[in-house]
Amino acid sequence: MQTKLTIPERLKDLRVEQGLTLEQLAEKTGLSAAALGRYEIDDGPKAVRSVDISSYALCQLAEVYGVSIDYLLGRTENKNPANTEVQALRLRDEAIEVLRSGKFNHRLLSEILCHKEFERLMVDAEIFVDRIADQRINDLNVLLEGTRKQVMEQYVPGENDLNMRTLELAQITSTEYFSGVVGDDLSAILRDIRAAHGKDATTADEASPAAEAAKRIQEAVNFEGSPQEKQARAYLAGLSIDYDALTKEEFVTLIRILQKADINRIHQVRSQRGRSSPYPPHGHGKGKKRR
Repeated sequence: MQTKLTIPERLKDLRVEQGLTLEQLAEKTGLSAAALGRYEIDDGPKAVRSVDISSYALCQLAEVYGVSIDYLLGRTENKNPANTEVQALRLRDEAIEVLRSGKFNHRLLSEILCHKEFERLMVDAEIFVDRIADQRINDLNVLLEGTRKQVMEQYVPGENDLNMRTLELAQITSTEYFSGVVGDDLSAILRDIRAAHGKDATTADEASPAAEAAKRIQEAVNFEGSPQEKQARAYLAGLSIDYDALTKEEFVTLIRILQKADINRIHQVRSQRGRSSPYPPHGHGKGKKRR
């Protein structure tokens, strides 16, 4: 996923969020629409250094958008100036140091915190950490185990009896239960964020080129046609060329090329083994001389 927006990206995103055209923004800031348009042109990785924007323009844009100049310049990911004291956040010193270290993706952390299901994740985590539900889980386990032992003593079922095994497997520890609950909460959040960033430039493709090539070759091998067609399809699949796009003339030329490749391979086998192959050259009958 993307980790940092460039200055042009920030400026354009803010304008789009507020539903403003360049002309409307020009009226609000007193800047020309042409200049505002230039500010939003992204020249790639060097855009942060190449944007030529005056301090006056930055101040006007920051005021209209209601963000800090530091945000426009990419110095912070917080759009608004910090109005809350660090103490009010009730973070331990160690937590603040972790946030300052920059050793992880802060933007990803922000998206996790802002996700609609983050509160559920924290509630479930608190229930587990504070052992709030442990006693109820233990009570259920005691009831199930007591029932199982009573039935075992009274009816003496086999060790693989379905009902007895069910009563045994129905017992679960609080750690097992909440690892599943909390794991599901976090997985749901990450899946949503993953889907939202599926088209980002920094997101890897779903399938690797090698996997796609292998798939095309396998499809060529499984093709129901003549041996020549299979050979041609497999060869073209390795080169990422669409077999069905070939003209009749191109197909004939390809078959001739592949036949020559087979002949050369047979020549090599003969020279290595020092004896003739028991099989006739591809495309020639027995007893016919090779041209």
